[in-house]
Amino acid sequence: MDTVPIIDQKKPHVLFIPYPAQSHIKCMLKLARLLNHKGLDVTFINTQTNHKRLIKSGGTRWLHDTPSFRFKTVPDGLPSATEDDVEHTQTTIEVWTYMGTNFYDSFLDVVSSLETPVTCIVCDGFITYTNIMNAAEMLKIPIILFWTMAACGFMGFYQVKVLMEKGLVPLKDESALTDAYLDMEVDWIPGMEGLCLKDLPEFTRYSKPDDPAFKFLLETAQAADNVSHIIIHTFEELEARLVKEIRSIFPNIYTIGPLQLHLNQITEKETKNLDLNCYSLWKEEPECVQWLQSKEPNSVVYVNFGSIAIMSLQDLVEFGWGLVNSNLYFLWIIRTDLVDGEPAVLPQDLKEVMNEKGFVASWCSQEEVLNHPAVGGFLTHGGWGSIIESLSAGVPMICWPISGDQGINCRQMCKEWEAGMEIEKNVKRDEVENLVRMLIEGIEGERMRKKAMEWKKTAETAVAPNGSSCLDLEKLANLIINL
Repeated sequence: MDTVPIIDQKKPHVLFIPYPAQSHIKCMLKLARLLNHKGLDVTFINTQTNHKRLIKSGGTRWLHDTPSFRFKTVPDGLPSATEDDVEHTQTTIEVWTYMGTNFYDSFLDVVSSLETPVTCIVCDGFITYTNIMNAAEMLKIPIILFWTMAACGFMGFYQVKVLMEKGLVPLKDESALTDAYLDMEVDWIPGMEGLCLKDLPEFTRYSKPDDPAFKFLLETAQAADNVSHIIIHTFEELEARLVKEIRSIFPNIYTIGPLQLHLNQITEKETKNLDLNCYSLWKEEPECVQWLQSKEPNSVVYVNFGSIAIMSLQDLVEFGWGLVNSNLYFLWIIRTDLVDGEPAVLPQDLKEVMNEKGFVASWCSQEEVLNHPAVGGFLTHGGWGSIIESLSAGVPMICWPISGDQGINCRQMCKEWEAGMEIEKNVKRDEVENLVRMLIEGIEGERMRKKAMEWKKTAETAVAPNGSSCLDLEKLANLIINL
């Protein structure tokens, strides 16, 4: 008679819920993998479309045969399959709206289908609007919020609550949105001195308290007050004074970054197969790294504006001519939906000259590119995933912030961490050309490169045995085990 395997009901079982966007999923997958490596069972929830994309791109190949790590999916409002295998996509607003209405019931269905009880939920700080915290309370499952960003980014979003208490937001009316208002200094946060309202996320621009986006950001900030434990993807030495300030408000925070440096310690022991470090919803193009192989050290500008940001064709063209006119080599990632959500059609004369010094692809293994010796600088939108990956590789940056925490990240990178420069919102090819040359060939670029290399060494120390991030990761794992 066959024996039935006995399920260990007492083994720690963590349920991960990311916000359904590339950078959030990538970051949470890395933490989930680390906790799984420490012996915890993991269930990871993706939307159906994102999970299909993750599998198609090879983003689950690192799993091998790992029964203790499983994926579950929830509907996202798109067809699960089509006869012609057309990949349907949603705008950020569409998926945000659908999840707000439907995720709660789908989540309860997932939990009821699991074979083992859930020890705790690690939930993206930006998914709390789906009523997940009420669901966790009803199910009596402890919940930990994970902010897949820097401490400055978390504190920046938290200011919507603080500024509302101070009567500064929402604006009384649209006429109050003046330069004088946006230049107002936020002078009460140690470690963020000199920060202005214009550096904060978009909530400083809203004039209607019932605006859905404003309500979302306010509820997200307030959710932080309702949990006992918070994870932030930074390393303490990078933001020491700010982390201390946050701990005075939230005593139980865990700074566990950079996550990839933790993972490198695992994967170096297990295999050299680069597929095991893929967490992308897009197919990564190996030709990018092959093109870099023939280039001199620190000679290439890597250009990537992230997974969500969109720009006008005019901005794209200005960036293109600026890169071409610099006469430097550049590797440029142009997503198929980068220009106003549609495929980019560059002018023919620009396309021709770009081919001389540039290599254009639709996606790449960013961490592999940033760690290639040929890459001397990174032109980025300033998303936190990109910045912490660049600092971990010792690569200085030019930042063109667009939305969210990118303005704060850029400001801290330039003023506090001294590893980057900012480019004006209104893109001009001459400025692009000058900054790129300064980054790769100038004295200022060399100074920032040295500073970035210092941060790289500091980050490596943080994840080493007895380092600040290593210790916090151990504390986090022990917390979950003992719940």
